[in-house]
Amino acid sequence: MADPLLDDVGELLREAAAKVVVPLFRRLDDADIAEKAPGEVVTVADRRAEELIAAELRRLRPGSVVVGEEAVADDPRLLRHLRGAGDVWLVDPVDGTSNFAAGRRPFALMVALLTDGEQVASWVYDPLAGNLATARAGEGAYLDGLPVRTTGAVPAVGALRGTAMTRFLPPDARRTAETGGRRIGELLPGQHCAGREYLDMLTGEQQFVLFWRTLPWDHAPGTLLVREAGGVARRFDGAEYHPADDDRGLLVAVSEEVWTEVRAALLDG
Repeated sequence: MADPLLDDVGELLREAAAKVVVPLFRRLDDADIAEKAPGEVVTVADRRAEELIAAELRRLRPGSVVVGEEAVADDPRLLRHLRGAGDVWLVDPVDGTSNFAAGRRPFALMVALLTDGEQVASWVYDPLAGNLATARAGEGAYLDGLPVRTTGAVPAVGALRGTAMTRFLPPDARRTAETGGRRIGELLPGQHCAGREYLDMLTGEQQFVLFWRTLPWDHAPGTLLVREAGGVARRFDGAEYHPADDDRGLLVAVSEEVWTEVRAALLDG
């Protein structure tokens, strides 16, 4: 049965991509790109898309709060809403901005809905690939309108395929992960787009991804998708991921067994 909320927000992301984001891809001028923090850029597409998406989300859920990546850059106090009462939207208007600004793919548009501090729905849309993934807590995940599950036969460690974002790891942890990565079948370079990494776990392209930095708009949408498809999303110590936590380190895998195998290989040495 169709879910009006999943459909409405999915269409909103398609609209924002079609009207704002994709028309600016590979058409940005230098004046359209700015550095908002050392090593982090923002484009006119990020700002315009967030404005469009935020306005429509508030219309869909009157009284809801929108916590957007660009809004938080201007007012970090917005993050306090992530454990607050009522409906709170997390918005990443262009995930993979560095790719987008450089004229590279992938990039994605992402939204998550929290109600009374709990993740209840999420959306990840890759407009160039045409993939839209949605999830409702307790009701499963969908990829391009079809139910999707990530569980199945567990590959041996030497046959696993996934990504480890080692660049930002502390030096000791980075050395451990790089050494342990030799036991993994294929350790992929990061795509600089968390949304695409999560989509690739739903499509079967990879079985895990390891992050160090865990900004909530980067991971709230994808972690719910993977969990609802049968996977797990936990901190390195095994604690369940929550977008309001400001801890570092996150390992997401398509199943409990894969999470355990990858943790042993990459984090235990």
